[in-house]
Amino acid sequence: MHGRCRKTAHYKLRARRHNPTFHPMLIRPSTDDDLADITAIYGHHVRHGTGSFELEAPSQAEMVARRAAVLERGLPWLVAADDDGRVLGYAYAGPFRPRPAYRFCVEDSVYLAPQAVGRGVGRILLAELMARCAALGARQMLGVIGDSANHASIRLHESLGFRHTGTMQHVGWKHGRWLDVVFMQRELGLGDREPPVDGA
Repeated sequence: MHGRCRKTAHYKLRARRHNPTFHPMLIRPSTDDDLADITAIYGHHVRHGTGSFELEAPSQAEMVARRAAVLERGLPWLVAADDDGRVLGYAYAGPFRPRPAYRFCVEDSVYLAPQAVGRGVGRILLAELMARCAALGARQMLGVIGDSANHASIRLHESLGFRHTGTMQHVGWKHGRWLDVVFMQRELGLGDREPPVDGA
């Protein structure tokens, strides 16, 4: 993928106008200093949620390695921070599959701190992630959502134009029940209307 990232402040203005619970925040690239908060946020979702199919919360060292792998590919890992610098959530894009024909398709991940849920943070993060991936040359973004009862994540993706493309039923077992995986997809940039710059 090729291209340069650009700022998309209009997403912030749109959220502020339509969401009465919106509070000022900054969407920015993550830094090493954010990793303790990122680890805590993800650990909460691993222990208490079904969006992640991990059963044990990873260590901060493991999250350092995962973030480094994303950044080494030139893909974005963003955080939302409040006026006091507290991390409210994070979002990143990774390759959907490792084989090279998939190189113009990315998969999103969005996780919020419990106190940030319902404040529009996830929508702003995902919108910015989409814009940055499009600027890098990605043509499709997939949401691979753990648990078909994960209505908040499904609604988040729907609100930004993702469409349902399939469901794998009863493929995960966590918290005493079988879990589905929901696939959602949205084109980025020119989508499939033109070949990519690197069209080989």
